Amino acid sequence: MAAAEERLLSEGEGGALCSARLSPPPQAPEASALLEQPPQSNTLMGLPIVAIESILSFLSYDETSQLRLVCKRMDLVCQRMLNQGFLKVERYHNLCQKQVKAQLPRRESERRNHSLARHADILAAVETRLSLLNMTFMKYVDSNLCCFIPGKVIDEIYRVLRYVNSTRAPQRAHEVLQELRDISSMAMEYFDEKIVPILKRKLPGSDVSGRLIGAAPVPGPSAALTTMQLFSKQNPSRQEVTKLQQQVKANGASVTVLKREISELRTKVQEQQKQLQDQDQKLLEQTQIIGEQNARLAELERKLREVMESAVGNSSGSGSNEQSPRKRRKAVESTDCPRKSKRLRNRK
Repeated sequence: MAAAEERLLSEGEGGALCSARLSPPPQAPEASALLEQPPQSNTLMGLPIVAIESILSFLSYDETSQLRLVCKRMDLVCQRMLNQGFLKVERYHNLCQKQVKAQLPRRESERRNHSLARHADILAAVETRLSLLNMTFMKYVDSNLCCFIPGKVIDEIYRVLRYVNSTRAPQRAHEVLQELRDISSMAMEYFDEKIVPILKRKLPGSDVSGRLIGAAPVPGPSAALTTMQLFSKQNPSRQEVTKLQQQVKANGASVTVLKREISELRTKVQEQQKQLQDQDQKLLEQTQIIGEQNARLAELERKLREVMESAVGNSSGSGSNEQSPRKRRKAVESTDCPRKSKRLRNRK
């Protein structure tokens, strides 16, 4: 009940923004006849479509998608609700994003430290998911070939948006959006692999291979598959043969360009290798020169030590030779002193 009330509130907010987009896509006359003419019984299918939609609005979109198996009329009603649900969740997301952006500062440096920074990150990630889902499904929804099939994705987007609106300090974006990324990626992969090949055959203006007429051929594995399918025909038309020739020419031109680029890269690599070898040789030569200089410096240091030692020895020997005659003179003078004193006494 609470989810249904919040869904109704989200549908009521900003209705003038996307009222034109919320209108259901044009339906086939048989489908409109099934919707307008209820069966003559007292069951649920006997109620008007407005009453059925109001009843189903209390269910989740996942449950609504599962109710498509009931009957054709229920399938059409559920398809309409799923398409409108995706458009409504887009509108609700835009409204939440506007409210958050209005409270954020204009400078990005201030936004990072703001309390609503995580809110903005989560809403930006949800926006990318919505754009991917829109590109995957809405092309076929607008052409009235299918509806927005994964209702569980809509429920998960609503859960994330309600969480962002109700919490002041949410968790990080990758933690909040883990479930949404998983289920949306699985839904898109299954749709592209299993359902799109069937829907391409039903597209108006498409050939037997499922490719739109007038679309430019894209070189790659898909183009190779289409060529194999065309060759498998018994009588291919001239247009198909010319298209194949054009594709072969385009592929040959791209291959030649790639070969040229590869050859240029190889020459560049060889030049780089030669430069590296030259640098290695220069390094070896420099190391040899440095070794020779070190040996010369060692010899010079040894010679300087020998010269210093010889100079110190010579200075010490000259000092001892100068002191010895002085001592001899003093000794002679000391021996002459008593002789002079005796002579003086005798004279007296």
